[in-house]
Amino acid sequence: MQQTGNGKDPGGTATRPIRVQFEAVTKVFRQGTQEVVALRDMSFHIRDQEFVSLIGPSGCGKSTTLKLISGLDTPAEGTVLVDGERVEGPQRKVGFMLQKDLLLPWRNVIDNVTVGLEMRGVGKAERIDRARALIHKYGLGGFETAYPRHLSGGMRQRVALARTLAVDPEILLLDEPLSALDYQTKLKMEEELVRILQEERKTVLLITHDIAEAVSVSDRVLVCSGRPGRIKAEFDLPFSHGHSPEEARSSPQFNGYFNALWQELEVDVRI
Repeated sequence: MQQTGNGKDPGGTATRPIRVQFEAVTKVFRQGTQEVVALRDMSFHIRDQEFVSLIGPSGCGKSTTLKLISGLDTPAEGTVLVDGERVEGPQRKVGFMLQKDLLLPWRNVIDNVTVGLEMRGVGKAERIDRARALIHKYGLGGFETAYPRHLSGGMRQRVALARTLAVDPEILLLDEPLSALDYQTKLKMEEELVRILQEERKTVLLITHDIAEAVSVSDRVLVCSGRPGRIKAEFDLPFSHGHSPEEARSSPQFNGYFNALWQELEVDVRI
């Protein structure tokens, strides 16, 4: 594994406890009579309040990695740990946000935000109060009774984020949540997403195909090889802890990290 960085740890991340750990994880799927190895001997960790991105070619097992952390799937070999405990089922402390917002079209904004709270049996008054606070905090005030069809793509993603954070997960898994947005909206949402998650002090693993996004938002970037997936490189980014995506993109070091990551990926996508 290659590790690149300036050797500094301005946010003290290295001293924080490990929240997520993969130990030589192998995942095998069966397709008809054949077995497909999605991950082989994958190992990595994520520390408390760290924002980590995982990039790699299509089909390398990135989304499978998220399912293993959340407890929606199990490895064939190796161990997945959350806070030092083996993952053996769904994790209440883990939240999952997908590329598609999956808002319920028959429910308005406030009722979409409260879905997870309802499923956990939270009383109506409490869940409404919690949802209203998040709606206003994330710039959706005045749209409480609007339905998804009346919202822009960026607003729908803010509703999806509010819904995810309403249950107060400690660890957030993001599966390309901004990839469907137009470029300008995506840049704005990157800024909002990072600001919100820093304020909420979340531990984050982001799956993305966008190298610029990975460099802009992350404390660290992991590069996954082609199938079967494994961590082939790791980049500690030199930007100050708590940086904004705009600050990262404006850094003279941005292009160097972009190019280094592209070179790592290019080996696996070369035709």
